[in-house]
Amino acid sequence: MSGNIELLNTTLAATRAADRAALIAYLPAGFPTVDGGIEAVKAVIAGGADIVEIGLPHSDPVLDGPVIQTADDIALRGGVRIADVMRTVREAHEATGVPILVMTYWNPIDRYGVERFTAELAEAGGAGCILPDLPVQESALWREHADKHGLATVFVVAPSSQDARLATITAAGSGFVYAASLMGVTGTRASVGAQAQDLVGRTRATTDLPVCVGLGVSNAAQAAEVAGFADGVIVGSAFVKAMLDAPDEAAGLAAVRSLAGELAEGVRKN
Repeated sequence: MSGNIELLNTTLAATRAADRAALIAYLPAGFPTVDGGIEAVKAVIAGGADIVEIGLPHSDPVLDGPVIQTADDIALRGGVRIADVMRTVREAHEATGVPILVMTYWNPIDRYGVERFTAELAEAGGAGCILPDLPVQESALWREHADKHGLATVFVVAPSSQDARLATITAAGSGFVYAASLMGVTGTRASVGAQAQDLVGRTRATTDLPVCVGLGVSNAAQAAEVAGFADGVIVGSAFVKAMLDAPDEAAGLAAVRSLAGELAEGVRKN
């Protein structure tokens, strides 16, 4: 069975044709439970997210700040497994028809097996993977299997990436490019800043792939700012925090749906 890279591509083309950025939501699998995590994904899509990234909880998440680390810890203590990540992708995609990616560090895939992981993700209806710590020069095996199974390979670029390095990264990627708006870990911030706009411009000079910005966006005003120069706005910690701060799961689902609605309005204000 082939994965859904084409659905991802057409979704991003449609938002571009509508002259707006895509809203991309991130939520970890297994948080607050596997079932609750699936319902949270449905809630952000109901609120207006165009694309969703499912995080594969990891015990050493080098890119993730304290909010997502807390959620990952809850998921891991709850016993989440890769099978639960695949189930989350499958049920969320079947319920909504929206492109669903997995964001994961390389070690779990390496231990699970590249062929097994890509085959199962495609079978679950996944659109691809975001791989923040896989060096492009070591990615040939992954890309071979991802291509075979119709999955996008999304690499992360940072403000520190030199132009020649950007060209190497974007040439190897597919789906879109994940532009980290600043140096550091994930988390909400008071401002996203000019660094992100400069990075998007430099990245676009090397590729026709959409360039989507993450790290730091937490409200509609920031979403509107980033949507003014990026093809997609990626929001993770703000959704996770809304779930963590809620008194119960029902309130958490209402909170993330409401936040998605506000952010969806933000990406359309351009």
